[in-house]
Amino acid sequence: MFDTYIFDCDGVLFDSLQANIEFYNALLTAFGKPLVTGDQIPYIHMATAEESVAFLFKGDPRIEDAQRLRQRMDYHRFIPYMKLAPGAREVLRILKNKGKKLAVCTNRSVSMKAILEYFELDGLFDCVVTALDVMNPKPDPEGLLLILETLGQRPEDVLYLGDTIIDQQAARGAGIPFAVFRCPDLQADYHIDSFEQILTLFPYPKGVSYADLSRN
Repeated sequence: MFDTYIFDCDGVLFDSLQANIEFYNALLTAFGKPLVTGDQIPYIHMATAEESVAFLFKGDPRIEDAQRLRQRMDYHRFIPYMKLAPGAREVLRILKNKGKKLAVCTNRSVSMKAILEYFELDGLFDCVVTALDVMNPKPDPEGLLLILETLGQRPEDVLYLGDTIIDQQAARGAGIPFAVFRCPDLQADYHIDSFEQILTLFPYPKGVSYADLSRN
């Protein structure tokens, strides 16, 4: 098994689609704007909150006011809309009991701490990196590289689990093996459909990284 497992938040640890929609709908309603449309959902589900507001309010002179309100909004009331992935708690505890290090790399910001506390997962992770902890959020690999440095891990001994192309790009940029969660059309080193499958994945041979394999 890998020594360290890094998880994306939205779409992997949690089904947070409805929570995100409710959050941005509340913000849009405050400014009398139309609710989120279907073609906007993929972007706001993987971008940072700042990027999502800029996207939703593009061309609106009140965009800075919207950003300020976004920062003041209490996300706690939207957390109950989130659902923890089936089997996640049990698998995380198994990995922890096996001495594995666990981390989160997400484009969420201030809401991440409250979410982990609400679902009583905060004590399981050795490192949590959000968009507030880096200059360049995903798809830039900065967050993943920060986790490697913080935990003292080599890229080849780490697995990153994500569900979008920005997760894929971040993993590739950091030279970390990538497992895609429930997205069969996305290129990855591993494809998994459940948390239980994580326990069956094995890393590359010691001393061999994804970058080495991709050159062959």
